[in-house]
Amino acid sequence: MKKLVLASIFLALLVIVLGAYTRLTDAGLGCPDWPGCYGTLLVPQSEQHVELANQAFPERPVEAEKAWNEMIHRYFAAGLGFFILVIFFTSLVKKMRGSHGPVKLPFLLLVLVCFQGALGMWTVTLNLLPVVVMGHLLGGFTVLSCLFLLYLRLTPYRIPGGDSQIRHYAKFGALGIAIVVWQIALGGWTSANYASLACTELPICEGDWFSNLDIAGAFSVPVAENYEFGVHDYQERATMHIMHRIGAIVTFIYLCWFAITLYKRSSSGLMKRLATTMTLVLGAQVLLGVSNVVYSLPLTVAVLHNAVAACLLLVMVLITYTMYRKY
Repeated sequence: MKKLVLASIFLALLVIVLGAYTRLTDAGLGCPDWPGCYGTLLVPQSEQHVELANQAFPERPVEAEKAWNEMIHRYFAAGLGFFILVIFFTSLVKKMRGSHGPVKLPFLLLVLVCFQGALGMWTVTLNLLPVVVMGHLLGGFTVLSCLFLLYLRLTPYRIPGGDSQIRHYAKFGALGIAIVVWQIALGGWTSANYASLACTELPICEGDWFSNLDIAGAFSVPVAENYEFGVHDYQERATMHIMHRIGAIVTFIYLCWFAITLYKRSSSGLMKRLATTMTLVLGAQVLLGVSNVVYSLPLTVAVLHNAVAACLLLVMVLITYTMYRKY
């Protein structure tokens, strides 16, 4: 089961990357129905099928590239759901046979991936409602983190000798996870509302940005029939972008402090390596975020920004789990 969990981790990361690619190529509604695409399991290709699809959905004519982006994401997400189902039943059978091993976590994963499927459906049926889009993103990161946590539970490693002093900092690792998740949520909200390019200058937003902040409006959900390309005004989108930048500064400062503290206080070579890894991943994430602004959100950089955010979260989970369970 450990190998299956490891494969699922890579598949979950791929699903997150494909989801980001789908969102950034404006393909979230590439298929206007769910779970199929224009009533079929494949994107309509022949002229006859395209014509029938356009007649069935006149408000959303077939755009093959966007439709394939959306369906490929769904195919891999369905594959991940199948893997998690197998993991759950495998853990359940082992438990019934008297073997030791986690069952609650696989069950939680099964519940999470089912809810993810529902969020994927609502993303389409509610026409990219930002709350749902952001929730779908956070759900993907949650599934990935829980899979990684399950992998760690199945991995028999322990740091010899113990280190009660460094274990005291485990609670700061948990806080670091919360901060990273909050920052991911801010990024998801910014992206879901098409506010990633609301500010095009560094280090601060252009114009009299401070007096134009509209926090209440930025985190509101206006009623609309379709949320594609956003429904908030520029001032509200700029506020979303600024809040994401402020969150990035807070995250950077806190994680730098945490990494330095771990490196200085820990006597374990493993923990020092993890602290160094966290610093490198954090640095890469900051550079990607800056590049998104400087180069006007290039697709490759924006997708990598999501992938590296996932890696940063996994490093934080590994550090915190190690301090709580392995010392």
